Amino acid sequence: MNIDLGAALATLEGWVNGFIAALPNLVVAILIVVAFIFLARLIRKVILKMTVSKNRSASLGVVIGRLAFGVTIITGFLIALMVLIPSFTPGQLVGALGISSIAIGFAFKDILQNFLAGILILLTEPFQLGDQVAVGDYEGTVLNIETRATKIKTYDGRLVVIPNADMFTDSVTVNTAFDKRRSEYDVGIGYGDDIAKAKAILHEVITSTDGVLSDPAPDFLTVEFADSSVKIKTRWWTAPEIADVWPIRDAIMSEVKIRFDAEGIDLPFPIRTVYLEKETE
Repeated sequence: MNIDLGAALATLEGWVNGFIAALPNLVVAILIVVAFIFLARLIRKVILKMTVSKNRSASLGVVIGRLAFGVTIITGFLIALMVLIPSFTPGQLVGALGISSIAIGFAFKDILQNFLAGILILLTEPFQLGDQVAVGDYEGTVLNIETRATKIKTYDGRLVVIPNADMFTDSVTVNTAFDKRRSEYDVGIGYGDDIAKAKAILHEVITSTDGVLSDPAPDFLTVEFADSSVKIKTRWWTAPEIADVWPIRDAIMSEVKIRFDAEGIDLPFPIRTVYLEKETE
């Protein structure tokens, strides 16, 4: 086999000459990439500081910072390619990826939907980290709001990961959105008991219970003549956290039972009367 050394050397010489000719563009392209990397880091840092200074969620700064970082890096690489390859245009890249991008869009539809929902949640802030929320069958404390899902720690110590699309489109009850939360319970007394006396005892018990707020004041409303009792709707206000709501409710109901027993006020339970008729022959 004969090898044409002259042609090989000519080809190699062409490569070397082409590399030398493109070397200035290569250096400029590398400098552009490095500059955009530093610029992306600077933008991310500024966004994090802005979100902190405006008392926005830390997760919002992280997500938007990452997004801005990625967009800046991609822009830098595109500019570097245009410098390195003068005939290259972003339109060519878009045209080449047109069909595949549609397929990718369908494949990652759920991921993109959750990502956009996460961005909207972080921007609108219907709830924040540390809030106690109820979503569907789950209730707990918001641990983290990520780009794909929101993590909630339930009161029984379980971790629930809920897609952001569900958090954004479904109903979410934010129990700690305000600094006060009302609790209520229908207390039933016997028909022969004194309603005014029962309300006075309820008022005394509730106002003396630690953690019950004086403003708004508790109230007591006679709401129903039930089958075996008169119902008094008892309402009071506390701090919104579940750690305050349930212990205070327990203390109130326990003390009401003790006081009603001591004062001779009945807490009736349902009674059914069965009549038996004697059959006649």
